[in-house]
Amino acid sequence: MAENRVVEGRMVTPVTLAELIEGDRPMDAEDITDADRECPECGGNVLEVGYMPSVTEFVTGYKCQGCEWAETDR
Repeated sequence: MAENRVVEGRMVTPVTLAELIEGDRPMDAEDITDADRECPECGGNVLEVGYMPSVTEFVTGYKCQGCEWAETDR
């Protein structure tokens, strides 16, 4: 069962976290994990989620729990 996490003051699922990072709802998303890094903008905790924005692509996205910073491994 996927564990929901708090990001920018609201509860997110793996799919909604991936949507925050990507800008569009992904086809599928894996469980949210803690990335082993700090946010370069605010120093906060960074979460990691793997997701499929399309049938042929798998992306790992990173999102700060406290601010708007996000990036992918593209």
